[in-house]
Amino acid sequence: MTEQTPPRDFTFQSHEHLRKTRDFKRVYERRRSVSDRWLIVYGCENGLPYSRLGLSVSRKVGQATHRNRLRRLYREAFRLTQHEMPTGLDLILIPRGPDEPTLEDLKQSVPRLVRHVARKLAGEKKREADAPAQPIQVASPTVVAPVEGLA
Repeated sequence: MTEQTPPRDFTFQSHEHLRKTRDFKRVYERRRSVSDRWLIVYGCENGLPYSRLGLSVSRKVGQATHRNRLRRLYREAFRLTQHEMPTGLDLILIPRGPDEPTLEDLKQSVPRLVRHVARKLAGEKKREADAPAQPIQVASPTVVAPVEGLA
């Protein structure tokens, strides 16, 4: 009996993980986020043909075993729905609290929020492209006249 491999679209490969601190900082500094009852999603363009996922689960959520369970659950929801989402984004998912949502809830929530953050990023990019170029103003040199009596 041979083991079947999952379809390529449903795998979650190592290059799709967001791991480096500088990548997390770049996404947070972009300051584009959306949220719902279960999670907060931060997003940023990455210039790649695929999206990358980072997870940030605070210690406030609970003990390590519970945090790891939430990470696995959110990662699985992303893996199963990534074909429904736009590509070329770095995403950070942050659970809102210690409550554990069902996989079905997350499978609805994650793609909806990712599409929303992608629209925000696209709208911002469009506004930047439509904005007229600001002329560069060069300050004229200030001429200081000598004051009599001060030598």
